[in-house]
Amino acid sequence: MQTLVREARPADLETIVRLFAIPGEGNALDADATFPVDRCYLDALDEVTRDPNQALLVADQQGRVRGVLQLTFIRHVGYRGGRVAQIENVIVAPEARSQGVGALLMHEALDRARSAGCFRAQLTSNNARTRAHAFYERLGFLRSHQGMKLALT
Repeated sequence: MQTLVREARPADLETIVRLFAIPGEGNALDADATFPVDRCYLDALDEVTRDPNQALLVADQQGRVRGVLQLTFIRHVGYRGGRVAQIENVIVAPEARSQGVGALLMHEALDRARSAGCFRAQLTSNNARTRAHAFYERLGFLRSHQGMKLALT
């Protein structure tokens, strides 16, 4: 089955939010999402779409969203003013895993990062997602830093 990577559209949001809400894998903040999707998701997609330093990419198989990731370019003052690609919210539908969907999404994100002049791509991954860690390592990512988060709400 052919898979293409494209930028997300408002019509994709219900599927995307359902992926984000997968228990134990997605984002607990999205677990109580209602459908049709809340206005906050539409507003966020609109902002991401208008920002040249961001993209919400989906893997599309015959019109069905099978995976998603968010790509953000961060300009540093350090690193000689260099740019970094931050990859977040990488989720592939359980039934589409181990079929190359995640790799296709990641390669597109990395190609865009290179085209944008980024010197590094980085991501964080929940400690419990050991299968995802092995996937990222197969793509060449190294466990070089310890990630930390602080909830502000």
